[in-house]
Amino acid sequence: MSQIRDLKLAPEGHRRINWVSRHMPVLNHLITEHQAEQPFKGLKMTVCIHLEAKSAYMAKAFRACGAVVTITGSNPLSTQDAIAAALVEDGIEVFGWHGATPDEYSQHIRNALDQGPQLVIDDGGDLITMLHAERRDLLGQVIGGAEETTTGLIRLRAMAEEGALTFPVIAVNDAMCKYMFDNRYGTGQSVWDGIMRTTNLLIAGKTVVVSGFGWCGRGVAMRAAGLGANVIVTEVEPIHALEAVVEGFRVMPMREAAGLGDIFVTTTGCRDIIGEEHIPLLKDGAILSNAGHFDVEINKQALATFGRLSGQPRQNIDEYEMNNGRRIYLLGEGRLVNLAAGDGHPAEIMDLSFALQFGAMLYLLREGKKLPNAVIKLPYEYDQQTASIKLKALGINIDKLSCEQEEYLKHWQGE
Repeated sequence: MSQIRDLKLAPEGHRRINWVSRHMPVLNHLITEHQAEQPFKGLKMTVCIHLEAKSAYMAKAFRACGAVVTITGSNPLSTQDAIAAALVEDGIEVFGWHGATPDEYSQHIRNALDQGPQLVIDDGGDLITMLHAERRDLLGQVIGGAEETTTGLIRLRAMAEEGALTFPVIAVNDAMCKYMFDNRYGTGQSVWDGIMRTTNLLIAGKTVVVSGFGWCGRGVAMRAAGLGANVIVTEVEPIHALEAVVEGFRVMPMREAAGLGDIFVTTTGCRDIIGEEHIPLLKDGAILSNAGHFDVEINKQALATFGRLSGQPRQNIDEYEMNNGRRIYLLGEGRLVNLAAGDGHPAEIMDLSFALQFGAMLYLLREGKKLPNAVIKLPYEYDQQTASIKLKALGINIDKLSCEQEEYLKHWQGE
């Protein structure tokens, strides 16, 4: 039985889901294409993901194509109670509510696993790791899974390296139509949407420090520059750092950037990016935010060590009065700022990512028993299919190679 905050919130949830459904043409195409054949008929699917309108519509797409779907939140602050209520009314089992305590959050995942899934979709790795740690009795029936995030893939690849992973997991995050659009353009827009609506402050002219220059960091830095900010990038990977340099950004260690930044955004997937050595260096009024999956990139314990939580001047802003007299502001409790303090990525972007999740589940149905217990790349054909459907929905045609051109490309000797 579902565990949600308030079923009476369902009408608002339906409105939000209906809105995004009109802007997700690729997922709509897949529903139309597969609804009659019901490829997931009777299959139990457990999803652990940011529980908001776009992911809700993905869950409804799977249900429309036959799956028995159970869904839970992958972050205590990103679950939207109205969306959860709407899904329950639509016949999907839901476990989660906004602001869940750590114990409640874990219990919601346990309850979702009680379904006994055959297919799983994870966002951050919490579902799959709990499945292996606490519910090994269910592992034998799992055909496979898919992982949505960079952070989750780091954890799952560590599991696979140790030989602990017991079923194949599709690395949806590594598909081109995911990281090139979701990680870059989705994160780039939604992070600044969350920061700006939360603070109501000007970005232009400020110094923004972006930690990590992977696809998410690229998007955040690019959008910051477009808003008129002076952008500093911190990195540990030399190739990424060099790329940031030739993109025109200043690159330096966090210890140097700490005293310069007005707004900080961490995007690394690692811990203590802003840690004990950096916090005393922050200037008065510095704003700290995180766009990595877990709330470990900004050391909140260090904030409490060097100061005290003095209040909340606006919703989703914690003010710390530091021992040196400065005031530091933490957004969204250090959790994903684009979801803890915003609505997440645009619907058109998540349309691509969730179409890839749909493709990953179809691939597992077809090939799951043949695949190794490892993190596996989604075949490129699903990227091409997703992009082609999106282009068609946008009314855009592209060139095709002629037979002569295809033949030419096969010959290494040229003419």
